[in-house]
Amino acid sequence: MNAPLRIDLAGYSREATLGEHRAFMAFFEEAERLGFDGVWFHEFRLLPAGGPYPSPLLLAAALLARTERLRVGISALVLPLHHPLLLAEEIAQLDVQSNGRIDVGIGRGTDPSTLRALQIDPATTRERFERACLLLRAALGGQAVSSVEGPWHFDAQTVGPACVQRPHPPLYIAGSTAETMGFAVAQGFPLLLSLEPPETAQLAHVDAAFAGQGGEGRASMLAGSSLSRHVCIGATPAAARAQADRLLPLLYERRLHFARLRGVMPEQVPPLDVARVLREQVVLGDPQACAAQIGQLVARTGVRQLRCVFNGNGVLAREEAMAGMRLFAQEVMPVLRAAPA
Repeated sequence: MNAPLRIDLAGYSREATLGEHRAFMAFFEEAERLGFDGVWFHEFRLLPAGGPYPSPLLLAAALLARTERLRVGISALVLPLHHPLLLAEEIAQLDVQSNGRIDVGIGRGTDPSTLRALQIDPATTRERFERACLLLRAALGGQAVSSVEGPWHFDAQTVGPACVQRPHPPLYIAGSTAETMGFAVAQGFPLLLSLEPPETAQLAHVDAAFAGQGGEGRASMLAGSSLSRHVCIGATPAAARAQADRLLPLLYERRLHFARLRGVMPEQVPPLDVARVLREQVVLGDPQACAAQIGQLVARTGVRQLRCVFNGNGVLAREEAMAGMRLFAQEVMPVLRAAPA
């Protein structure tokens, strides 16, 4: 029997986090009252456009203190930037403070300016990521850990954080390459599947990795994984499509903006394939259509956690995002949660 479908929020990083802090917290307090299960924040370090919350763990602590049921996830902590033992202590402390409401996505990270600022060789990030994943999981499980090679060196008698008092919080792997997906499959980590590239590309890597080990465990791994979608919902199909028609050009302008920050010229950015984006990245329509599309998505992928992006990753105002969230909570979530698992 599958667990109930989990409905979270995403899209709150960089420009989407600007504004008064109290209002930002109040937005998610309202999301909890509406019945959403969780919210996910990103880690962007030492970037000019990184926003007011470079530390997602500090942000999580603030929100967890103001809510009672809402889970808070990080998608994802960039492991090469952290010492795994210190990170394990901070995660374990948050787990205790929140009574088990923290979710931890972990990733390799590829932003060259951050790596340069911290004098981290980009060629070492794969090793740092994989070793830190295993050390973090062991430490959060209260196991003795050691690292006599690689970027971290500590004694074999070192144990996990003293504040570990329960089974460790969920750890998800965020990534899109065949190497990362293969590592996740080999080590049994659930996934945070991204909007770009679409999860179909990532799941192809997952299937290839499972084919190499006989397919055992694929269904349970994916059931515990999470995928993401923009949500354009309206009282009528026409209202939802009007929002999508406004959203997609704004998303493309956002893509051009961040490409320029990386030194990529606009002419080097592929034009937007509207039909493909709508097919692969958007839930679109009135409440009945949105519920049907999500049901089909769950049936096709086997993934039972959905990260909904109502704000276009910050290109739509919070008021418009909240209007969509309210309609979704009132008319879509009851249908999804009443559906057979």
